[in-house]
Amino acid sequence: MGNLLIYSAEEGFCIWPRAPPRSRPCRAPQRRKPIRRGRSRIVVPYPAGGPTDTLARIPEHVRISLGQPVIIENVSGAGGSIGVGRVARAAPDGYTVSIGHWQTHVLNGASYQLPYDVVKDFEPVSLLADTPQWIVARKTLPAKDLSELIAWLKENPGKATAGTVGVGGPEITGIYFQKKTGTSFQFVPYRGGAPLNQDMLAGHIDFGFGQAASTFVHVRNGNLKAYAVMAKRRWAAAPDVPTIDEAGVPGLYASFWHGLWVPKGTPTEPVARLNSAVQAALADATVRQRFADQGQDVPPREQQTPEALAAQQRAEIEKWWPILRAANIKGE
Repeated sequence: MGNLLIYSAEEGFCIWPRAPPRSRPCRAPQRRKPIRRGRSRIVVPYPAGGPTDTLARIPEHVRISLGQPVIIENVSGAGGSIGVGRVARAAPDGYTVSIGHWQTHVLNGASYQLPYDVVKDFEPVSLLADTPQWIVARKTLPAKDLSELIAWLKENPGKATAGTVGVGGPEITGIYFQKKTGTSFQFVPYRGGAPLNQDMLAGHIDFGFGQAASTFVHVRNGNLKAYAVMAKRRWAAAPDVPTIDEAGVPGLYASFWHGLWVPKGTPTEPVARLNSAVQAALADATVRQRFADQGQDVPPREQQTPEALAAQQRAEIEKWWPILRAANIKGE
């Protein structure tokens, strides 16, 4: 059985080699503070079954507890802003954790009229995982490679459908692709990655631009086809898929990273404890293998600090906000 990551506000996080006995504390015996009534929660801003939800659960490895198990709360809608907003309004007591990513904590800040600030209303905890974005399509699409896809799109202007999670951000890579290649197609928004993938597998939409981890298993099993990884280097999880440069559309780079945040004002000590435990979990061989199986890359240790996550978020905001505003992309 794999390790478990256990958290309590009183004792912090610990890595266990197996499910711990209920009567045994994480740390050496000590005087315990009273545990508040109610449960802690990780708020996932998308439906169950997508990559963000899967990372939040990490079967047999992550369980956050304040004397009892955490609630995984799926609060989807408005490109993830509804769920993230719930965390922004939560009490800064260490009991509420947000799992978010490139869209929720970068793109939404420029494309939505939010009742919170994606930077000022949160405390960063740790970068959790990273995966490149790629161009993926239904297996029955006639194009065999990206050049053939571009030719097919030009032969059928405005007719092809590209899935995107939400409206107001993720389609920016598709819009850039259109400008780079002189193609046009329709964007079809979904509330989460799981329903988008279901429709692509069923052939209801043609292709999409999104995080590779979301469709990695389907590509590996031959149920979807990948045309290019939107990165400078080939992706280790799918080394046969060419980079966007190799495929003929140079410079169109985008990754889909995930991180953990807590509400602004959460004391430094619980943030540090959470970060320390995340680092320990990401160093665990079983956890790393589980991430690899999901197509997620574990960030280097030096990128697993609150400061590194804050820097990553700032850099992405500087890159993408001007692009979103110039394209006048607005969330719905």
